[in-house]
Amino acid sequence: MLTEYAFWFLTFVAIFSAIGMILSKNPVYSVLSLIVTFFAIAGHYFLLNAQFLAAVHIIVYAGAIMVLFLYVIMMLNQNEADEEKRSNWSKLLAAASFGILLIVISAAIGHGHAKEVAITQQAAFGTTETLGISLYKEFLVPFEISSVLFLAAMVGAVYLSKKEQYN
Repeated sequence: MLTEYAFWFLTFVAIFSAIGMILSKNPVYSVLSLIVTFFAIAGHYFLLNAQFLAAVHIIVYAGAIMVLFLYVIMMLNQNEADEEKRSNWSKLLAAASFGILLIVISAAIGHGHAKEVAITQQAAFGTTETLGISLYKEFLVPFEISSVLFLAAMVGAVYLSKKEQYN
């Protein structure tokens, strides 16, 4: 019963913060509303017993991408006086693309067939412990290969960013 109340609370928070993000005139408030939406979605992941996915969601989206958005918004510092007025052609194109998006979504919902999905009833399903066990038992070689690949990419980035020294 408590999880149902938590679900509805997180759902309302996500919906209203997403609406606030869209309707906000200030881009900083819009980004902050999007961060609240991401935290509410991470709360849904916790309710689904996917703690690792929730943690990665918070770290990647709310931590990294939103901070990047805030830096870009603050660096651009666009005012209404600096912004060009939109032409009627661009407004018409935006409305047409929104209409096409609504048609595609309604067609996908209308033609989608509900399939029964077997849900694993294990209590530890989706936890970080089961993820770590499967990662290091079943996928050890691909995991190590990807770590070597990331190490090579970091060394390459450091090498490319160094200035050349002339003798």
